Amino acid sequence: VQLQASGGGLVQSGGSLRLSCAASGRTFSSYAVGWFRQAPGKEREFVAAISWSGSDTFYADSVKGRFTISRDKAKNTVYLQMNSLKPEDTAVYYCAAENVSPVVPTVMDEYAYWGQGTQVTVSS
Repeated sequence: VQLQASGGGLVQSGGSLRLSCAASGRTFSSYAVGWFRQAPGKEREFVAAISWSGSDTFYADSVKGRFTISRDKAKNTVYLQMNSLKPEDTAVYYCAAENVSPVVPTVMDEYAYWGQGTQVTVSS
């Protein structure tokens, strides 16, 4: 499965962005999908994940209450709605997928398929 992340950009602190992760090659309706991010000079970190059904979601403490992950199976797309953005949210955001139902991985090494990343920059 090929993943394409999009939706990044430059936004002021307190603003919102919605990232999209579109799949091609095969349907990933049976795949768990996660979002990770990597800031300059830092390791890639977990942000959010969603189960294949969409019924289970998981978030890093740093984004809980501000970010929402969701999926549209008809569009073969997973979204990350990011509200109340902070400068510390600045990073390249990556989506990843893995067919490990019913498990929802929150660790980078548990995902085999990755998108190319989209830059999110939050100015203060």
